[in-house]
This record gives sequence, structure tokens and C-alpha cells, in this order.
Amino acid sequence: MLTRIYLALKRRAWYILNKGSFKELGAKSYVDSSLHIMGKKNISIGQGVYVGYKTWLAAVPDTNSDLCELVIGRGTRLGNFNHIYATQSIKIGENVLTADKVYISDNLHDYEDISIPVILQKVKQINIVEIAEGAWLGENVCVIGASIGKNSVIGANSVVTKDIPDYCVAVGSPAKIIKRFSTERQQWIKTDKDGNFIN
Repeated sequence: MLTRIYLALKRRAWYILNKGSFKELGAKSYVDSSLHIMGKKNISIGQGVYVGYKTWLAAVPDTNSDLCELVIGRGTRLGNFNHIYATQSIKIGENVLTADKVYISDNLHDYEDISIPVILQKVKQINIVEIAEGAWLGENVCVIGASIGKNSVIGANSVVTKDIPDYCVAVGSPAKIIKRFSTERQQWIKTDKDGNFIN
């Protein structure tokens, strides 16, 4: 009982201390002992969001984009040790669930010039990222410049570099669709890699 009261007070204190530093911070949201939070003024967090232990959140215009935003929708739960880095736009919808050690990025390091170490080359802007409401990302998933549809599931250790539509299960590196929900048959059905149903 005392532990629950302590945790409730700790979360409330964090909310009060941080409310003014984010672009938006919804009631009952909490970030648990973050590793880093960069660009708070560009980060919007909806109501009732939980961000797990030692997660790194960033919304920094390293690619000189006019727009720089990281938006996390209401009721979303991000696992421990997630790393989410926006240089233009990453939007995570409502009630999204991520497991631990998930990486989401709308950018990558350039490596075109082989005479310069990669660490010294510019950050390259790629596609904006949208994780639609209700999606679930498994352990160690990487999402790099791609979007994921509503209620879709990404299997553990997958690397998503191309968009995944609504109501799909995708696995692998690169991630490929293996199953999709059929509204006609009201069930999940196996598919080929392009999402076409296998009869």
C-alpha cells in the first residue's frame, strides 16, 4: 500500500515539475527515469502515457527541417530502453504498445563520402514516421523512416524500412507481412510478403 502511494506521489511530482517544459504534457503521464530527453519544446505527450525506464526521447532539427515534432498519443505505453529520435516528424498514435529496446527514427547517418568517418558526416532526413493507434511493436524492433498501420503487430527483432498497412502482422529484417486481418472473413489469415491472402 505504501509503495503504491509513493509511486503515485512520485509520478504526480514528476508531472508538476515537467508540465511547463514540454510542448504538451497530458494529465497522468509519466516518464520513468529517462536516459535523455532532448528538444522538450518539440515533444507532445498525450494523457495517460507511460514511458518506460531509461528511454531516450528526442525531437531535434539536426537536418535543418522547419518542422520538428515528436507526438505520443493518449494511453500509449513505451517499454524500457526505447530510443525515439525525430529530426522532422514522428507521430505515435493512441494506445500504442512497445516492448523494451525499440528504436524509432525518421533519419540516419549519411555514409556517402568514404573519405570521412560516418560519425563526422551529416544526419540525413528520410521519411516521416507514423505509428497508428493500437499498434504493437515487439522487443528490439527498429522502425527507420517507415509507418505502421492501425492495430498492426511487428514481431520481435524486426527491422521496418517500408510502410506496413493496417491490421497486419510483419516480421523479419527487413520486415515482411505474414498475416492480415480479413474484414470479410473476420479472422487473421496468412499472406504472401505483399500482403495478399494465401487461400
